[in-house]
Amino acid sequence: MRRWLAAVAARATRVVRGLWPDRNPLRRTVDRVEGVVVSTLAVAFLAGAPLASVAACGYGAREARVQQAAWHQVPAVLLATAPTTGYGGYQPEVRAWWTAPDGVRRTGMVPAPPGTRTGSTVRVWTDAAGRPAGPTLQLLQVNGQAALAAILAPVFLGVVLLAAGLLAHHLLGRQRLASWEAEWRAIGPQWSRR
Repeated sequence: MRRWLAAVAARATRVVRGLWPDRNPLRRTVDRVEGVVVSTLAVAFLAGAPLASVAACGYGAREARVQQAAWHQVPAVLLATAPTTGYGGYQPEVRAWWTAPDGVRRTGMVPAPPGTRTGSTVRVWTDAAGRPAGPTLQLLQVNGQAALAAILAPVFLGVVLLAAGLLAHHLLGRQRLASWEAEWRAIGPQWSRR
């Protein structure tokens, strides 16, 4: 276990030392730029992950408040009898009419308890335009979505920053290879007969 920890610590030290700006004459400008890019991306993740998590949580709460403010529960009169059984635990949908918040009479399919008779009244959620909408998000749903968003936002940020780092590494690697090739064309003939 100690050997493994020592190996991990040595590897981490080499990585940090390789990224640290110094006056090593063998370190090229491209290498220093790559170190700055990696350091910047690491700082961006460490600073941005908590901010992204908090912003995602706030978005879920705002969405729930918007739904609660814009959606209304209105009475709907059934135009047909609902089937006696629902499918998969869901209430069957039945044709009904209701009055939208703007006063216009609307008709459409609404969920109704199984076996509800024609002419019965059920409460349905509508949006600001009077179209049927599902029920507003419950507190447990909002909390679940907020927790999921709080987890996924930093992961998404990490993936974006990782992609940016890999792109920078690829472009800097091409620059590094082009530089080596140019130097080899200048020095290579002195070392070989080709």
